[in-house]
Amino acid sequence: MMTNENKKQSEIAGRHYQVEDMEKNDQISSGFAETHEQVSDHFFSGTVDQLINHQENKTE
Repeated sequence: MMTNENKKQSEIAGRHYQVEDMEKNDQISSGFAETHEQVSDHFFSGTVDQLINHQENKTE
């Protein structure tokens, strides 16, 4: 039989990032939102869009 603590842990372990996490104030939502933003920034830093923006801002 699962205790309340085990149920809570299972719910947390099964959670995924949701857009609403950006606006929530609890620790788990904040962590998801921050991690999502970091991964997104890192992912897009290597795209062609980033290269184009860099070249447009470059002074010659």
